[in-house]
Amino acid sequence: MVLGAEVETAAAAAGVETLAAAATYPVAPGVRLNVRSGPGSQYSLVKVLPAGSQVSIRCQRPGETVSGYYGTSNIWDCIASGQYVSDAYVHTGSDGYVAPRCS
Repeated sequence: MVLGAEVETAAAAAGVETLAAAATYPVAPGVRLNVRSGPGSQYSLVKVLPAGSQVSIRCQRPGETVSGYYGTSNIWDCIASGQYVSDAYVHTGSDGYVAPRCS
């Protein structure tokens, strides 16, 4: 998209960091999803997303392997600073990474 490229180029020229608009993905139907402080069930529980939630994925990182509604995965989705959910419960349409790796 030319307009988007122009905006990104102008922002880069001005020294402003831009982020692509994050796509939202549905959580598995009927699932109340635990949000953890890191990429594994051993991390503290931050909150629980209600059934019917959608999440925006900021970045993804490997972590504990989890078997869930959408298969088995070691990918964890960062949905906010210090908030991770297992990708095995998020319908991204892919078995792989759909967002940049978390740094």
